[in-house]
Amino acid sequence: MLQLDTYLFFDGNCAEAMRFYGRTLGGKLLLMKNSEAPAENQGPGGDPDRIMHARLDVDGRWLMASDCPTDQPYEGMKGFSLALAHPTVEDAKRVFDKLSDGGKVTMPFGKTFWAEAFGMCRDRLGTHWMVNGELQSR
Repeated sequence: MLQLDTYLFFDGNCAEAMRFYGRTLGGKLLLMKNSEAPAENQGPGGDPDRIMHARLDVDGRWLMASDCPTDQPYEGMKGFSLALAHPTVEDAKRVFDKLSDGGKVTMPFGKTFWAEAFGMCRDRLGTHWMVNGELQSR
């Protein structure tokens, strides 16, 4: 079965971001630094301390990421949001509060016509999130 997952790019703070997401969302985290790759697989701009690949496994879905190579300009995260759907309002609120702490709330967490609760934020690391709690059936 096809699985579609997300891959994020950071500017030297991938390890910090993925550890934060691991603490916030749970799951199993794998981090691989550029220095851990075989020499023949290390490309230009591969600062040895930057993350070559990260994978957070959350209930069988993957959030993947890496740091941009130092020889490429980092343009930030824009034009997308990661969407989470929690079975309860309490779970959604807990995660929303953690993600928005130190970031920016772009839509306050509250009731909508499609969910008992919904909120949008940009976390302190620049990733945009849309958090649903207790989706309504159609």
